[in-house]
Amino acid sequence: MGDADVSNVVLVTVDSLRADAVGAYDETRHTPVIDSLADRGTVFDHAFATGNWTPFSFPSILASTDVFTDTGEIGVEGAETLAETLSADGTATAGFNAANGFLTSHWGYDDGFDEFEPFVASVGSSIYSRYLATHPTVEAWIQLAASPLRRAGSWIRGETDDRPFLDTSRMFDVEHAATDFIEGTDAPFFLWIHYMDAHTPYVPAPRYIREVSSNWLGTHRMLHAHTRTGLGLDVDDRTLEELRTLYQAAVRQIDASVGRILETLSETGVDDDTAVVLAGDHGEEFQEHGHLAHYPKLYDELIRVPLVVDVPGSPGRRIDGQVGLDAIPPTVTDLLGVDAPAEWTGTSLAPTVFEGEAPVDEPVVSVTVRGEDVTAQPIPRSLSDGELYVSVRDREWTYIENVDAGTTELYHRPSDPLQATDRSADPSEGARAVIDRFAPLAEAHAEAVRAGGTDGDDGGTDESVDEDLNARLEALGYR
Repeated sequence: MGDADVSNVVLVTVDSLRADAVGAYDETRHTPVIDSLADRGTVFDHAFATGNWTPFSFPSILASTDVFTDTGEIGVEGAETLAETLSADGTATAGFNAANGFLTSHWGYDDGFDEFEPFVASVGSSIYSRYLATHPTVEAWIQLAASPLRRAGSWIRGETDDRPFLDTSRMFDVEHAATDFIEGTDAPFFLWIHYMDAHTPYVPAPRYIREVSSNWLGTHRMLHAHTRTGLGLDVDDRTLEELRTLYQAAVRQIDASVGRILETLSETGVDDDTAVVLAGDHGEEFQEHGHLAHYPKLYDELIRVPLVVDVPGSPGRRIDGQVGLDAIPPTVTDLLGVDAPAEWTGTSLAPTVFEGEAPVDEPVVSVTVRGEDVTAQPIPRSLSDGELYVSVRDREWTYIENVDAGTTELYHRPSDPLQATDRSADPSEGARAVIDRFAPLAEAHAEAVRAGGTDGDDGGTDESVDEDLNARLEALGYR
């Protein structure tokens, strides 16, 4: 498997991180830390999430399984998780989630972790923090008002003003917990950290807005954009550009935090035998198909994500073949010399990282469930909440089928990167061959998903969710 001797793995997942938000995928972006990982590691140019939002994507990331399959529920209860597999082999495990309410013990994500903290309670622990978490315009004003004082104080102390005044995204909590774990744990270890800053609403520290913006008034864009969207006004071109700027600033804020984690690995002397895997759990839409955020759709802005694997001693590479995020768990176990459970759906990418072997040439399947209105709240999270959509992708084509209504879409991404021209009715031999190849895969996946159960039990109905968890889900926009 190569000459590298890997004792530890750090898995960094970033909520709502689309591939083209990272410099390694779009040279106009400013993410120097992640780009440094990409320069010395392996970049997968066509990595795809298995769903459009966290509950549909994360079973593949932490358990190499498809959402709904076998159980009909979201979450990983009953699945053999990555943390459980590693812990059983003697690896120290820790997981720190920046208050995403769908990545908690309620849905089984603590299974196998020696240390696990979702930081959900800290969001709703006071009226003040709960209010800020659900009112980004107010938070933006506080950030802006405090910025001059913080900048002056940082200058006097000889420090850099690289952190937001507030921590409603829980970035500091995750970062500090991860740092403490690294400093206090002997090898081997597996550390998972999940960031939420790139998830709507975007409220980055002002310095990062200035860093990604050519306009010296960039800080004020936060106020204008959140005010308009908060009032439900139309998203005009200016507001859309402001939202994109805020999003990129939030990504840069995460990038800086990842840099501090890497510094901790170096300071503790474990960087030379620690692999780092970084991925987005899904993307984010900026009206490419008529909406913002990540409503139930399966187009590239929501499904194509960055995936970078940096292993000390391995050469830098770019890989063109398509891969799914269910490859993450078997890749991590392979790096640590642990056998992967037979039921995992993904295939290890370690041979690709070390030897440049092409990944298995299998299309990637993704799913979502859509109600009558694409923007209806709460977003469907069980099979009974709407119609099942399944997409199948290779490095060139995207096939999408509403398996309940029997409608299909087909897009050739190299010639149509925005996926605006549906070719499902194209009589050409090439288009028909793609449909004939992908349609059976979509239908077989739909059958496997439905076999898990269709009673509408999503593994965590609102009635069974506690007050803190409900507060966080509401703060994320999932009412």
